[in-house]
Amino acid sequence: MNRYLGIFLLSMIPFTGISQGSWELTEVPATEHLRSVFFTDSLYGWAVGDSGTIIHTTDGAESWVVQDAGTGNNIIHVFFLDRERGWASSWNFEGFYGTLLLKTEDGGATWTQTPYPEENIFMNCIIFLDSLTGWMGGSPHALVKTSDGGQSWAQAAIDTNALAFFPVLNVYFYDELHGYACGGMFDIAGVTWSTSDGGMLWHPIKMSEAPADEVHGMHLFGPAEVIGAGGDPDQGYGVAMIRTTNGGENWVYEELSMPGNAFDIDFRNDTEAWAPLGPQQKLIYSLDAGDTWTQVPSPGNTAIFDMTFPDSMHGYAVGYNGAFLRYKPLGVGLQEPARASLEAWIFPNPSDGMVQMFIDREFERPGELWLFGPLGNKVMSLQVNSPSTRIDLGGLPGGVYLYRLLLNDHAEPAIVSGKLVLR
Repeated sequence: MNRYLGIFLLSMIPFTGISQGSWELTEVPATEHLRSVFFTDSLYGWAVGDSGTIIHTTDGAESWVVQDAGTGNNIIHVFFLDRERGWASSWNFEGFYGTLLLKTEDGGATWTQTPYPEENIFMNCIIFLDSLTGWMGGSPHALVKTSDGGQSWAQAAIDTNALAFFPVLNVYFYDELHGYACGGMFDIAGVTWSTSDGGMLWHPIKMSEAPADEVHGMHLFGPAEVIGAGGDPDQGYGVAMIRTTNGGENWVYEELSMPGNAFDIDFRNDTEAWAPLGPQQKLIYSLDAGDTWTQVPSPGNTAIFDMTFPDSMHGYAVGYNGAFLRYKPLGVGLQEPARASLEAWIFPNPSDGMVQMFIDREFERPGELWLFGPLGNKVMSLQVNSPSTRIDLGGLPGGVYLYRLLLNDHAEPAIVSGKLVLR
């Protein structure tokens, strides 16, 4: 993100006690179930679903066009490498039972169809690392790779245990060597797979660490640290997360005491995460990288199953009956508190870490000072008790920050914002 654009966006953040944004229901030209959404950036995106539905936007979901998939199959997953090159997987039940692969090289204006060569394999996901290298995962089991842009596919080698060949729901790569996959079977086992050699060999989760139900989605913090989303709605154990911090060698499963099942997990930034609960018509969010979660209703009581954040300021989600949600960052479309006259400044600025904040008035009740990073994430908050406050910022990396001060001891809250540069 451009540094000055980031500063402008930060200035839109209202000073409230809630630091996550919200979602709004957006009208799209689709009434079928939407199963997958993908955006290459904040503007260009596609959503796919039942009966061959493909819709495309070039302006961040402000307007849409309907694309011709050339098939009436249910389209399960879509992935784009850039604004032009994309792939999708659909399930075919006419002529043969299996997967019909869709490919476009013109942004979806035209799609070509190629049957996956093995019948009775239904691909749940498709991703490409570059124009030639791609992966798919499917049911009843497939973890397959292409090295020629999808012309041919080969099953990957898997270190065998009793869970090795369960259905694969999603595949992710952190870099060209480190990858993860997740899946499983309802009421039998949830499974994760990991590779550290570019997919030459995959290692399934140990049986003793496997949950009872599928793992639907994952977020990769790094090559060794991963969080996955799932749950056990049938037995009432509810939403759960599964984590590894050692590259998949060990996994820890944690139930959240919330009814339902998390069907995806996506991070807006390093700390804010969201997961849809599908038919529960709920969303859950975390502001601490998945350690704790809060549940909120989905807009319009929609059933949401898939979501994506192309960047920290834009998010999109899809679900049943043509449901499409857009993420609203905190402050966009919201009214800020009234601003009373107030001046404050920080010295020195730029600084190496130790600063002094000066405020031009006395105040009776403590004020609040928040510091936001370049992408809008709150990195510090502290109480301000006097017009002159010494602040140690030595633990923060260099960069451009926004500070916001709130004094709340008058009839109208007083707010002041400023830019702080740390060297």
